[in-house]
Amino acid sequence: MGGLRLGLDTGGTFTDAVLCSEDGTVVRAAKALTTKLDLSIGIGNAIRAILQPQDDDPVPAPSVRLVSISTTLATNAVVESHGQPVCLVMIGETEAALDRGGLRQALGGDPAVFVAGGHTSGGDERTPLDLGAIDAALAKWGGNVSAFAVSAHFGTRNPAHEKQVRDLILDRTGLPVTCGHELSANLDMPRRALTAVLNARLIPLITALIEAVESELATLDIDAPLTVVKGDGSLISAETARVRPVETVLSGPAASVVGARHLSERDDLVVVDMGGTTTDIALLKAGRPHLDMDGANVSGWRTMVEAIAVHTVGLGGDSEIRLDDEKKLVAGPRRAVPLSLLAHQFDHIEPVLKAQAERAYSKTYDGRFAIRQREPAQGAAKFSGSEQRIWDRLADGPVALESLLADRAPEQPLRRLVDRGLVALCGFTPSDAAHVLGLHTAWNANAALYGATMWAATERRANMPIAETPQAFAQIVFDLVVRQAGEAITLALLDAEGRAPSGKLGQMTRYLLDAAFSPAGEDSEIELALRFKTPIAGIGAPAATYYPALAERTGSQVVLPRHGEVSNAVGAVVGGVMQSVKILISAPDEYTFRLHLPDGPKDMRSFDDAVAFGEEQAAILARQQALSAGAGAVHVECSRDDRVVRHAGGPDLFVESTITAVATGRPALG
Repeated sequence: MGGLRLGLDTGGTFTDAVLCSEDGTVVRAAKALTTKLDLSIGIGNAIRAILQPQDDDPVPAPSVRLVSISTTLATNAVVESHGQPVCLVMIGETEAALDRGGLRQALGGDPAVFVAGGHTSGGDERTPLDLGAIDAALAKWGGNVSAFAVSAHFGTRNPAHEKQVRDLILDRTGLPVTCGHELSANLDMPRRALTAVLNARLIPLITALIEAVESELATLDIDAPLTVVKGDGSLISAETARVRPVETVLSGPAASVVGARHLSERDDLVVVDMGGTTTDIALLKAGRPHLDMDGANVSGWRTMVEAIAVHTVGLGGDSEIRLDDEKKLVAGPRRAVPLSLLAHQFDHIEPVLKAQAERAYSKTYDGRFAIRQREPAQGAAKFSGSEQRIWDRLADGPVALESLLADRAPEQPLRRLVDRGLVALCGFTPSDAAHVLGLHTAWNANAALYGATMWAATERRANMPIAETPQAFAQIVFDLVVRQAGEAITLALLDAEGRAPSGKLGQMTRYLLDAAFSPAGEDSEIELALRFKTPIAGIGAPAATYYPALAERTGSQVVLPRHGEVSNAVGAVVGGVMQSVKILISAPDEYTFRLHLPDGPKDMRSFDDAVAFGEEQAAILARQQALSAGAGAVHVECSRDDRVVRHAGGPDLFVESTITAVATGRPALG
């Protein structure tokens, strides 16, 4: 075999691997279970599966000349509100800033520190930086968080204070620091702070993934450049991803769009990527994905990282099946480890489920378990006594919640471990329903049947049994997933047209959508037809299970491309590198043109000289970033957007000018 590209996609349930030739043809594809406690195991299993001899045709390691990763780990962590504790340092702002842009909600219980400092819109120092307050904050929080996020008032116009605080934190603690100006040149300080917080939280997660891949590549003697897919579908080097992991939010959906177009050979698609935790929906028109210039929007969090316009909902093959506050059955948004998978991996699970299903009465925690996900990151907050007790109980594998929370032990310590992504809950999921219905057979079908039996007979917070038989309950879950998927696609397309309803859906809207995506023959005098005009590309492992039913119920065209179950991994190796740099020119007075550069402001007397210098610096920086991101040959293009106020009969008034340099190139091969 000639030069090959190895694409990897690490999701919440599966790690996919593909080998592609230089023209993007899929040569081989393989899947392995993601092992969150030690990612290298699942990654190694996927790589070994794809390299092993097939039909007496081995793949020699030197023939792999590029390795690229797409991942849903960052997106899933944001959707499920998982992550290590961080400390946010806000310079020149008050606590009132937390109430803008959802920042307070994003922080949760993590600390925020407010110190004097910051600059004006022109880049001049507004207030001296209070380094004493930074010292006090480090003494208080340095040992209780895993990273810091720093955002200053008008930090994009002059990053001097953010850099001073960053250097001080690194010197005193050695912990990772994310500055707002490093991630976005746009204004809106609270959203920039939110982006910095998410980035700081994701650093341990993405670092663990990259180190796991590097370890396995070294073991297998694969010496090739390693890149990661960004949220806009382009590639960055592993080293860049370590520092700016928030750019990998929506990496999986972006790779799936790139892969779906490549595999289907269609330029107009609604790409629906259904994984274990999320369903990601993006629109492809004329071969180009819609980009969200306002930043990635994941489960309501609006970052300032440019990404594809994707509608992400917590719905997947491993979504937790539960009763909501209105006692209605729903799937998601959180993930649960499927009972069928848990029993497939651990022999002691099936007997516990069997005993629970066969007893004459039900208990609150029937059919639910907890399992360790991964070890705490270095420097992470220490466990409380109750958290340590739960952590120790899970040392030897999953434990039933009825045992783990016996004697009225509080749930809160367990929830805190789940929220930090260290522990996962296990329960009935759509994957289990598929096993009961015979649509999926890879894991332990008996365990799924016991889980469905308990749900079918339960009267938890309900006035009557949910279903007559386990099979009937499994069919209810199957139909539920189809309805929720159809609703998500509908809302995503309305959002793309600017017509999405704000807030929660009304009761009538909900009823009509349910009617549109329910199977024919349900007891109702109203039959509603809803059809999607653009073909739907069903991507991801569960897509082949659910989307044919969606096509049948709506009369829409659904495309299931060959190798669509590993579309993300394909998208990881057929993309390119793209880096952009923006430099603003403002006019603080009639005779001065100020360039706001990454190293600080620079004043010039001539607008033409400022433009020439700005274009030169933007091109240099964009080229450097593209090379650092892993590009080989780089092409740079510059553009300029001037803002002026027109005066009838008088001279135009200059407001500001933005210079943008975009550097593109194919990734360098080993």
